[in-house]
Amino acid sequence: MHETPEDLARLQRTLDESYALAGEHLRSIFTPERRMSAEQVVRALRGVFVLHLATVTADCAPVLAPIDGLFYRGRLWFGVPPGAVRIRHLRARPQVSACYSVGEALCVLAHGTAREVAEDSSDYSEYRAYGRESYGPEVWDYWDRHYDDRKERGYTAWIEPRRLYAMTSPDARA
Repeated sequence: MHETPEDLARLQRTLDESYALAGEHLRSIFTPERRMSAEQVVRALRGVFVLHLATVTADCAPVLAPIDGLFYRGRLWFGVPPGAVRIRHLRARPQVSACYSVGEALCVLAHGTAREVAEDSSDYSEYRAYGRESYGPEVWDYWDRHYDDRKERGYTAWIEPRRLYAMTSPDARA
């Protein structure tokens, strides 16, 4: 676990505030018995997972596609490889929605803003170390070599959630 006590407190505050503002229908699904705590979210989102990320086109159309996600320091992180159209969407309109689910056993849903991380920042170097740990050095180092040959840079970001919901099946709770 890479989360600090401050990360966990921020995450729990966001989960609680989001739930308090949720509509009746969402609250009927994300019931108190099914809601996850910050600690449960951190335990559930270890390693690499498929995050369904929705971005917005220039004509305000939502576009949804799967992308690798990592949960690090209490935040949903993702990277987009160089050349992807999605980079233009994100830089022009960073509003996103993202979802990770495993059947009806687990669901994490976020609505917010993608915060691009500069490659020369300490946040990026810490995230890279976690990415290398999660993917394994062979995969991570291959991508570094493959993408370093391109002039265009990729896009790495974490989601600043406006709303964040997390639930699990009562039978699956840790």
